[in-house]
Amino acid sequence: MYKIMGLDIGTKRIGVALSDYLHILADGYSCIAREPENKALEEIQRIAKENNVKEIVVGIPYNMDGTLGSQAEDCKNFSSKLQNYDIIYEDERLTSDLAEENLRSRKIDFRKNKGLIDIESARIILEQYLSRK
Repeated sequence: MYKIMGLDIGTKRIGVALSDYLHILADGYSCIAREPENKALEEIQRIAKENNVKEIVVGIPYNMDGTLGSQAEDCKNFSSKLQNYDIIYEDERLTSDLAEENLRSRKIDFRKNKGLIDIESARIILEQYLSRK
């Protein structure tokens, strides 16, 4: 049995979420600084190893017209460095807006901790994938 990891890769931070072993639930896990990149990759791999992760779902920020922009290419480039995992790309359009809405509805103040939005976005990305799977 293994878990699935969800990543919301931004320019400053990376939100991390993990599934349960039944691949039904997604839960926010942590937020990692994007720079230095080698440290971010090491931290993702450490979390993956500790949680027996085999698949990583990466949110890809497609443009609203469905094309790939520079940020989407950056996410693909970063995730290609995660060796030994099945990488799945998930459309993440509007997940940050939904994450903010979810946090507001739970009365969580994220204005001073933007990492909470990244964690919630990663959870939403993973949840979307799990519900389709």
